[in-house]
Amino acid sequence: MKLNKTYSAVLISLLPSASVFAAGLDRSGQSISAFLQPGNYAEAGISVLDPTVKGTDNNNHSVSDMGDDYYFPSAAIKVQATDKISLGLLYDQPFGADATYQVDGSDFANGIEGTSVEVRTNNLTALIGYQPNENWNFYAGPVWQTVEADISLRGAAYRNLGYTIKVDQEQAYGWLAGFAYQIPEIALKASVTYRSEIKHDANSTESAAIIPAPIKSTVEAITPQSVNVDLQTGIAQNTLAFANLRWVHWDQFTVSPTLLKHPMINQDLISYSDDQYSITTGLSHKFNSKWAGTAAVGYDSGAGNPVTTLGPVEGNWNIGLGAQYSPAESYFIQAGVKYFWLGDATAQTGGKPKAEFYDNHAMGYGLKIGYRF
Repeated sequence: MKLNKTYSAVLISLLPSASVFAAGLDRSGQSISAFLQPGNYAEAGISVLDPTVKGTDNNNHSVSDMGDDYYFPSAAIKVQATDKISLGLLYDQPFGADATYQVDGSDFANGIEGTSVEVRTNNLTALIGYQPNENWNFYAGPVWQTVEADISLRGAAYRNLGYTIKVDQEQAYGWLAGFAYQIPEIALKASVTYRSEIKHDANSTESAAIIPAPIKSTVEAITPQSVNVDLQTGIAQNTLAFANLRWVHWDQFTVSPTLLKHPMINQDLISYSDDQYSITTGLSHKFNSKWAGTAAVGYDSGAGNPVTTLGPVEGNWNIGLGAQYSPAESYFIQAGVKYFWLGDATAQTGGKPKAEFYDNHAMGYGLKIGYRF
């Protein structure tokens, strides 16, 4: 049952990022699989999402596709400094949003421009691991994170406020810790990783039709704590079964800028009511020394319903296929694709339903290059 180290270590990452269209603002899935590779290892990848998100507002107007295409990169390097000490540096963009409502007569546009949202985060995670023997790995490290946003709310759904907020890039720090256990002879590997929440107090500029001039304010946003559980084991010659489980604490997540808390407005910018639970499971098979493939299915619970109008889906089901080509044992190229059935959702603002979104879908694509040195 023992498999080639390169194959058993990297094959389960063939698919596009597991959370490429997940609950809340979740995107990358915050995997640390690169850090758990044997020996010295580096990788770089990119994931792309092409969503279609349409619906009907309260006045029975059709809401055109408001989901923008977006991409996000990732990179990692891991060094086995000694037999017992490993070091790693991981980069990803864990949370974000991209949406633009069209000027289509719906309640999310004012006849000139539509509601739009762009949220960006960057994560840099430094890790140190201790391996007392070949089976156990204990690891921890700090996390540096930035967040920025540019959001415009337009149309009757927002009481024609003409509200705009620009959040300056702000940095903050958190941490992670976890452990992994493996039995190389049967390609068994299991890991549990906890990430702390990270609190941001970001400078912002807000404006609206009810005030004479833009105001400077501070926005508090707490990116949520999470737990990832990864499992894999050999089940037949050159065949692996794997699963990823993820919990994200979106329950009671709220962003309420100063101007939106004004008694004349009194609404949140972003609000989620439930925690997110997701699972991806599948099989990987090595066909020969150069080619391998993966098939997987996944489920994401969403972060509650009704949902924010800036991301009006409630979870998803998905199916993915991936392939890996290894010209030599020291490096490989991976590509994958996922199809998402997006959950129907009621979009709300100010605590009141504003539209129904249904029968939506998305396509995700991923490309990764890995090198062992």
